[in-house]
Amino acid sequence: MNAINQLSFSTGVGLRIFSVGYNIIKSKKGKSSIIILLTMLSTTQLVFAEVFIPPHEYLGYFDSNGIYTVVGNVKNENNFAVIPIITVSVIDDSTILTKTIEHVPLSSGKEIPFKIKFPDVLSNTPVLMAPNLTFEKTMKDAIPIEIMYDETLVKHRDGHITGRIQNIGNETIYFPKIYAVVHGYEIVLDITQNIEFIEKIEPGEIKEFSMYPDPSITDDVFYYSCFAPVDTTVIPVTTKKNDGDFDFRYDSGAWYSAAQFNEEGTILTMRGYNSYPIETYANFEFPPISGKEKFNVTLNDEPIKFIQSMDESGFWHIAFIVEPTSQGNLKIAGFEKGLPPDMPKIPQWIKTNSGWWSTEQISDSEFLEVVEFLLEKEIISVPLKGITSESNWKLPSWIKITVGWWSENKISDDDFLNALENLIKRKIIVI
Repeated sequence: MNAINQLSFSTGVGLRIFSVGYNIIKSKKGKSSIIILLTMLSTTQLVFAEVFIPPHEYLGYFDSNGIYTVVGNVKNENNFAVIPIITVSVIDDSTILTKTIEHVPLSSGKEIPFKIKFPDVLSNTPVLMAPNLTFEKTMKDAIPIEIMYDETLVKHRDGHITGRIQNIGNETIYFPKIYAVVHGYEIVLDITQNIEFIEKIEPGEIKEFSMYPDPSITDDVFYYSCFAPVDTTVIPVTTKKNDGDFDFRYDSGAWYSAAQFNEEGTILTMRGYNSYPIETYANFEFPPISGKEKFNVTLNDEPIKFIQSMDESGFWHIAFIVEPTSQGNLKIAGFEKGLPPDMPKIPQWIKTNSGWWSTEQISDSEFLEVVEFLLEKEIISVPLKGITSESNWKLPSWIKITVGWWSENKISDDDFLNALENLIKRKIIVI
């Protein structure tokens, strides 16, 4: 989409410019209604260095459930990866509604679409303000997933698209997603994503995917562009629980809103929507309170099948299938009263494995996997280039003393991390 780059307002760092806030409104009564274009002139920051949102790829509309939805596309023309932070504001009558999302890391030269829903918009003519965009610099290699532009990439008569992706890298990619911009004949209509749950894709493996735009605009779909692979993305949610804020996240082809706990703080209720004519999935991630919770899930008070698991960082996951074109009240019961304790900087399994290594219960190579995890998660602030070791090379035995002290809580997490960083800088651990 070279024309988009030529039209963008990429004019400098932190520059405030005159820009247009685009708002495409469809009546809540149906997709056949007249489209109204609302614009407003404002001095809003659309550009921060070379990270920007092209104005003609930023719009708002009412989806098929009558929920006001804002979509856009972030481009990164820096020579380093960034984490975009996007703030969107909507004027609803005399009220200004604002939401901020911290997106997934965006590699150099890439772009990533986003979608934000405003269920609290009540009027039929909200005004979408121009976005505010900032970013944090980060280390992130491009996701080694390619869209296969061949005869299998097909747009169907009902507006949806099917295709294939391939892992062209050397490592397994977990929970990959594909985003795309949906275009009408002259304007952007929507942002969409693959709706199948893809647990992983091995090196060289090919997976099929499908994308559906919102049903309210399917008749107007002309083509798709800006396919953007990411390794994962989640929607953050904060709700009140036992007089405090409870933060959780979810990943889904469906959408959930109005999250609230009962008075005891043991049952979480949400409203769920799947507008697509095909089944999708939902995967909720909750911080533990005791780590012994046993959950139960119902939809419209009917039990549904789900999988409860705990990830390597100690967070609960509740995953289940979402039926096509369905909606209803989702209840997840089994939370313990109170709020989660502060999660440790380093997951408990890291300390357990380190203790095993210090007592020679696991090998040096298995301990190096622990170090690699800390590097990948940027818990250790050293650039990751892949840990290597020669077959006759072993970690000095004295390092195990420090690791053993940490596993026995005789030194702090920061002391342990500083020791590892020092070993890497001195090339005792080679990266």
